[in-house]
Amino acid sequence: MIRFDDILDKVAARFGKKDIAVLQKAYVFSARAHKGQVRRSGEPYFSHPLEVCSLLADLGLDRTTLVAGLLHDVLEDTDVSAADLKEAFGKAVASLVEGVTKISRVQDASPEIRRAETIRKIILAMTDDIRVIFIKLADRLHNLRTLRFLSGEAQKRIASETLEIYAPIANRLGMGRIKAELEDLAFRYVEPEEYLRIAALIEPRRKKAEADLAAFRAKLEGMMKANGIPVEIHARIKRPYSIFRKMKTQKIDFAQVYDFLALRIITDSVKACYAALGIIHQEWPPIPQRFRDFIAMPKPNLYQALHTTVITEGKTSFEIQIRTRDMHALAENGIAAHWKYKDEDPQGLVREDRRLQWLREMVELFEEQKNPKEFLKHLKINLIPEEVYVFTPKGQVVSLPSGASALDFAFRIHSAIGLHAGSARINGKAAPLKTVLKTGDIVEVVTQPDRAPSRSWLNIAFTTGARQQIKRALNQQEKTRSVGLGRKLWEKEARKYSIPPDRLAGPDLVGRLRQATGLRLAGIEDFFAQAGLGRVVVNRKLMEKAFPSGLKARRDGRGRAGAEPAIRVKDRDVALIHLARCCRPIKGEPIVGYLTAGKGVTVHARRCRRIAREVLPPERWVDVSWEGVAIENFRAKLVVRSADKPGLLAAVVAVISRRGGDIAKAEVETYPDGRAQIKFSLVVRDIGHLDDIIADIKALDDIDSVERI
Repeated sequence: MIRFDDILDKVAARFGKKDIAVLQKAYVFSARAHKGQVRRSGEPYFSHPLEVCSLLADLGLDRTTLVAGLLHDVLEDTDVSAADLKEAFGKAVASLVEGVTKISRVQDASPEIRRAETIRKIILAMTDDIRVIFIKLADRLHNLRTLRFLSGEAQKRIASETLEIYAPIANRLGMGRIKAELEDLAFRYVEPEEYLRIAALIEPRRKKAEADLAAFRAKLEGMMKANGIPVEIHARIKRPYSIFRKMKTQKIDFAQVYDFLALRIITDSVKACYAALGIIHQEWPPIPQRFRDFIAMPKPNLYQALHTTVITEGKTSFEIQIRTRDMHALAENGIAAHWKYKDEDPQGLVREDRRLQWLREMVELFEEQKNPKEFLKHLKINLIPEEVYVFTPKGQVVSLPSGASALDFAFRIHSAIGLHAGSARINGKAAPLKTVLKTGDIVEVVTQPDRAPSRSWLNIAFTTGARQQIKRALNQQEKTRSVGLGRKLWEKEARKYSIPPDRLAGPDLVGRLRQATGLRLAGIEDFFAQAGLGRVVVNRKLMEKAFPSGLKARRDGRGRAGAEPAIRVKDRDVALIHLARCCRPIKGEPIVGYLTAGKGVTVHARRCRRIAREVLPPERWVDVSWEGVAIENFRAKLVVRSADKPGLLAAVVAVISRRGGDIAKAEVETYPDGRAQIKFSLVVRDIGHLDDIIADIKALDDIDSVERI
């Protein structure tokens, strides 16, 4: 068990007397609160907060975080209240402890929902103060170190949660040292057989590997010293979980893990990093596909280093990482190494730091995506990205997750470019927006001022950020269309009655509509939007509620007694009117409109089986006509049944062609009884055009029937 004095030794150079005094106060407070409590290991419970505080001290964190680390379990496991904490240590400490406690209190029975809820609480707590996750990661790390004392079921649950949630978050924050230990500790409980198999593969090679590393390290030190490059060199054997993951994802054998042996060169400047790389490559040939320059192209968590793999004279491969001291500190401790604390505005720091762009996207995803399965799918993309690095025409490096398209690139550059993206040029050649990008691509997006997102873009966009912006734009488009349709429905109904103009548009109209609908309407446009979406039915009943003094039907030819104007099937996008897919109505045939929630008016053919008036509320039906329709071509499907005779298909095709119809698709089936069936998908001008085609096909010999489907 670590001693409190050990923690004080770690912070002595950074903390003043006041900081030490507050830390000592928290030590006494936590020890008293946990007095008499014992962990499963048999140790006093207070050993856990001490270990957590020690880990936070190793990360170089501030006094507030260390104090909260000592106190992080008092709200959950003792009688101490949040008010007690606030009074004793201030608002900042109390908020951090409350944030950690909320994350721990997830009790849902469904593992999937529990994972989603845990992550939701983590991310919301992080947006309030990023230091919450530092404490939670330290808490999880120490719990994993003592996991052997729990039951098998608890071990697997906690270890699985670590690999799915905490290790990826540590990775996203650039906390490589914490991430590595979390993964290795959890691995042995989640995949015990695989862990033992990998350990058995490593152990026979360990002694030779350590000898090879020592010899190679000595040679490297000599080379750097001879060239006047100050370095500090660390050697390591690749971790079990990292080996397992590489073998699994790349489908390779243990012998193909070329970075099994690695050395890390730490020097004092970027210039020295590249100089060291040049010396190494002069001595040993690198494996080309294994060289990565993360200094010029940092990872999304701002990790920087040069990575190369060389093969020595003895046919042994070594991975070499070269970085500066600042890069090393960031790689080991991530955002915790460089975080600047401002107690007055911790949320502002989350908004500003570009390393936390993924976190901001996750918060937006929470607000829009309520389904746990969908949320977890998008979360995996954001938490465990396999990056590709592409370039703008000016040479700016843009990192995207593997699988991202040119459309994702457009949104990553700027939302305005994404929203008006028309096409792309990749490596100088025209390419569609759906093109999946590869590392090294030079991407240019061609914008069009009149271009706007469509729903099909959601099938192209891969990143959460792009999808959210597309959905936002589509929602705004839908609202604009809904307002336009709702206004038309309102004006159409209002024309039936002798309502004075001042009452129809007076300042008290919104108030009357609030009472009539029971909705909290922000204004008249809000009412129109609700009407256009079908959430409010504009009919006589609504008008009577809005104008209780009585309604008088007009008799001037524009009201119910006269020729009532119809909603026309034209300019469908603007008016939020669309043709039903179930019956695919064609210009000229009888039609009827139905006000569909969230879609506006759906136009059905009267022959459609789905429009039985006894089932659908009659107040949602609206009059529509083909007057002024702007659509030139319509799709129709026919099924032709006939005798199975040579040349009959050609004859039917000739009839359709002679009548000017276009065949989009044709499917032929023949049967043992000598009959045949042909299904056609046709493009026609109107219902008269289709009727002529049907009549001519029926006139052919050996035709049994022609039906529209």
